[in-house]
Amino acid sequence: FCFLVRPRIKTMRYIADIVNADKMSGRSRKYKIIFSPQKFYACEMVLEEEGVFGDVTCDEWSFYLLPLDEDIISMELPEFFRDYFLEGDHRWINSVARALQLLNSLYGPFGKAYGIGRCAKMSYELWRDLEEESEGDGQGRKPEIGNVFLMDRDTDYVTALCSQVVYEGLVDDTFRIKCGSVDFGPDVTSSDKSIKVLLNAQDKVFSQIRNEHFSSVFGFLSQKSRNLQAQYDVSIAPGHIGACESIMKKKTKQDFQEMIKAEHSLLEGVDVRESTSFIEEHIDRQVSPIESLRLMCLLSITENGDQKSRNLQAQYDVSIAPGRGTPALLSPHSPVTSPGALSPTAAPRHGH
Repeated sequence: FCFLVRPRIKTMRYIADIVNADKMSGRSRKYKIIFSPQKFYACEMVLEEEGVFGDVTCDEWSFYLLPLDEDIISMELPEFFRDYFLEGDHRWINSVARALQLLNSLYGPFGKAYGIGRCAKMSYELWRDLEEESEGDGQGRKPEIGNVFLMDRDTDYVTALCSQVVYEGLVDDTFRIKCGSVDFGPDVTSSDKSIKVLLNAQDKVFSQIRNEHFSSVFGFLSQKSRNLQAQYDVSIAPGHIGACESIMKKKTKQDFQEMIKAEHSLLEGVDVRESTSFIEEHIDRQVSPIESLRLMCLLSITENGDQKSRNLQAQYDVSIAPGRGTPALLSPHSPVTSPGALSPTAAPRHGH
């Protein structure tokens, strides 16, 4: 058996279960684990704890960059944010530095490098150390990249917390784009089959609508489906039309326009009381716990984590309490008549 995996503890336990199950049943097999982009000592420790370290051989595949489009290269490390910014784990810094080293060797020396944040500084310094050790593999090449900008995510949380309004962003919010592709299920295809669509510049229809405001996309696709020109990929257009319909249903249910209005108010620092009431109501209705949490985070950042944010957190904790289909706060038998009752200074309900 050969496992090509990310270096994750959960994955190691899964592999260990397979190996131990084979040993219990008397099967004799060889196992090889290939870690990408690099091997971590913690993973080997888990294999040893599970009693299978001697049964497997480990190697690593230094695959740092994945080209997703003509102008997009990604490391595809969704765990980086959680590991570094939430848990303080620096192990991915080496991968970032080696990705920079790879770019430098392929496209020649960078003109200048600029950085904002502690993670950016560490990545840059480690990359420079690697360059000195390798004696600059790309130094003889003609520079193709002028400047490199390294920015920590925590320098701007607000942008990531605002609602997406262009087509590509909403597709990611609704269906999750993974490695440059998306799976459209039966609700999009109007059949019992799912389709995988590659989202890049080769899809001529997608390239025209990816950065368009969502309000204009459906009309464009409807017109395009009636008179698609020969050079367009006709087979993909129906998938985008179905995706638009699915997105519109979801956003209508979530009062998307009201959500955008509340976000704008928070960003501008006006009508904050009304926006807070909207978030309270959004939590009450349990439309989407993730969206409620996102709005709470945006409120906390724009209002510097004031008392309103803490009150909403208490309300949110009650609404998602395990085993409660209907939160106690909203129970018909509850003496609490307003979510604002959790706060010493209750805000009026949105729309009242």
